[in-house]
Amino acid sequence: MRWFSGAVAAALAGGTLVFICSSSLAASATAAQQAEWCKRLSPRLPGVSVAECQHSGLQPSGAVSRKGFPILVRSTPAGKAGKGAVRVLLLGGIHGDELTAAAIVFEWMQWMQTGTAQQFQWKVAPVLNPDGLLAPKPQRVNANGVDLNRNFPTPGWQKDAPQYWMRVTGKDPRRFPGTSPLSEPETRWLNEEIERFKPHVIVSIHAPFGVLDFDGPAPAPQRFGRLYFNRVGVYPGSLGSYGGVHKNMPVITIELQNSLQMPSPDEVKRIWQDMIGWIARNVPNKQQAEASQGRVIQVRR
Repeated sequence: MRWFSGAVAAALAGGTLVFICSSSLAASATAAQQAEWCKRLSPRLPGVSVAECQHSGLQPSGAVSRKGFPILVRSTPAGKAGKGAVRVLLLGGIHGDELTAAAIVFEWMQWMQTGTAQQFQWKVAPVLNPDGLLAPKPQRVNANGVDLNRNFPTPGWQKDAPQYWMRVTGKDPRRFPGTSPLSEPETRWLNEEIERFKPHVIVSIHAPFGVLDFDGPAPAPQRFGRLYFNRVGVYPGSLGSYGGVHKNMPVITIELQNSLQMPSPDEVKRIWQDMIGWIARNVPNKQQAEASQGRVIQVRR
C-alpha cells in the first residue's frame, strides 16, 4: 500500500480486505513511484519505453485494482481546454491481454496538446485492467476472473448477463460477467468517473477485431485509418451498451487489428487524426451548440 501513502483506506470486513477509494483521495505520485509503476507496465506495452511511460503525466486516480495496483489517469485541466470544451474519456486495456489497446493510448497522449485535440478536455485511463495486463500470462479478465467489459449495470443485468454467459458463451471463463454488476473495483471506479467527469464522448480501445463499433446518439464514424465501421454487437454488461444505449452518450469502440503487434506509426497517427476530426464534427456540447445557433437548444445526453 506504499504507493498511496494515505490515498487508500483499507478495512477488514468479514475477513475480506476492502479498499475504499475516491478521486478526492488521489495524490500526486513521486518520480520514484512513477518509475516503479512504469518498470512493471512498460515490458507489457509494445513500443512503450519506461521513459515514455514516466513522461506521460499519469497520476494515481485514488482507486486500485483487485491486487492493489493503482488505476492511473491523466487529466487536462478545464481551464487549459477552455470553458465549455468537449469532454473526452479515453480508455485502454480493459482487457488485459489486448496489449496494443493500452500501448496506443500512450502514443496518443503525446499529441493531446497539439492541433484540434487541445480544444478538448481529456480524461485518460490507458490501463484499466492492470492485473490482467501484469498476470504471468496477460489475461482478458481481472484478478477476480471477471470480464470487466461485461460488468457494467445495463438494465436487466441480473437476468441477461448470466444467461448470455451460460447459453451463448458456454460459460467461457474469459467472459464471466461477475456475480453482480459493478462487483469489481475497476468497473466501480469507471462508473463513478463517468458520473464525475460527465464525458460528452467515451472512446474505448480493444483488439483484435480490426473494426470500429459505435453506440449512442451521434452519426456513427465510418472509418478511422484502415478501420471501418462494423457493429460488433450489443452485450449485457458491456460499456458500449451501458454508456451508449442506457446512458445515451456516444461510445466509440476502436478494435485494433492485432492484440500484440502495434499498427504502423502512420496508421497510429491516421486513426488518431480521424478520431479527433470525428469528435470535432459530431460531438458539440450544449454550450457550443447554443453559441453556434444563437438560441437555446436541447442536446441529447
